[in-house]
Amino acid sequence: MACGRKVTAKIGPSILNSDLSMLYDESERMLRAGADYLHLDVMDGHFVPNLTFGHPVVKCLRQKLPESFFDLHMMVEKPENWVEAIADAGGNQYTFHAEASSDIPALCRKIKESGMKVGIGIKPGTPAELLLPHAELADMLLVMTVEPGFGGQKFMQDMMPKVRLLRERFPLLDIEVDGGVSPANIDLCAQSGANMIVSGSAVVKADSPQQVITQLKQAVQKVFP
Repeated sequence: MACGRKVTAKIGPSILNSDLSMLYDESERMLRAGADYLHLDVMDGHFVPNLTFGHPVVKCLRQKLPESFFDLHMMVEKPENWVEAIADAGGNQYTFHAEASSDIPALCRKIKESGMKVGIGIKPGTPAELLLPHAELADMLLVMTVEPGFGGQKFMQDMMPKVRLLRERFPLLDIEVDGGVSPANIDLCAQSGANMIVSGSAVVKADSPQQVITQLKQAVQKVFP
């Protein structure tokens, strides 16, 4: 666990919601608007029904954005098979789903040895208790607030007790929420204990992404100054 440091507010737009034909331009636009990191959704068409992009696209983005923090959300079966490729492509944080791994401790070690941070996520139907034995191995825990696989879904408020439980147990760990997060529910997310905020449509499709990112960050900073 990432002990001995302060938990801070971090806003990461999900570029899956952007114009994928202009992925670099859209990524740069989000960073100019004040994004703290980029949330990159890798979907394999098996763990979730949708299919997005893989490590070749990540590597191209890394070449053009050498200093940006890439949080790779690996919605894939057998996430252990992707670690080396994503590390080579320039991923900073490898966030896999607990439901997809048969040996979470071994996978966490493999990710760490590759030089990346470890994120562990759970779907809405998975209890937060599944994460408790493994949190000491992680840098971040992710609570999905929609069913993973598609953008634009409605935020699931009933996931907040999971966030509260994790924050109570792990006060110095990054806790991320992903799915339907917007200015309308950011206060609830922050007050429940989330400090890493993934937001897709609400930011990417806004008339002023900078204004929305600022609004989201200020809400989280009230809880995590």
